[in-house]
Amino acid sequence: MNETAAPQNPEHRSVFLDKEHPAAWRALNGLGLKAKEAAAETGLDGTLIELLNVRISQINGCAYCLDMHVGDAVKNGESAQRLAVLSAWRDTTLFSEKERAALTLAEAITTISDAHSRDHEGAQARKHLTAEEFSAVSWLAITMNAFNRVSIVSQHPVRAARD
Repeated sequence: MNETAAPQNPEHRSVFLDKEHPAAWRALNGLGLKAKEAAAETGLDGTLIELLNVRISQINGCAYCLDMHVGDAVKNGESAQRLAVLSAWRDTTLFSEKERAALTLAEAITTISDAHSRDHEGAQARKHLTAEEFSAVSWLAITMNAFNRVSIVSQHPVRAARD
């Protein structure tokens, strides 16, 4: 028996939060679209937006969102090499200063470290992000974290890709 498999007891079935309260889900989707729109208005490109979505989903361990956003990142032109090393981005030279600043900020928002660390990481990010970009990246991180939590709690399944 596979001990990691989900229990088969009907009392333990997943509850898809998006299906149980579709109005709340639509509101979250609306917020996510506004955050993405704000990021685009500041000049942050779709590749960086998806890179942030992938990194946040890695930290949170959201398989459903990773599956979706890695595909979106590839569609936006992200390279396999950068996606492969994303969890260790600090140890590479593959990311621009702006990308590094955005990743730093997104990670700080996702992990909610102590106030001193948050202040330090925020200050580092502000060296390379305008106030508008800082705000846009923050909203992207906040909404992606919310989407991750909905998918994790709902246990949204990752389906095998059709080639």
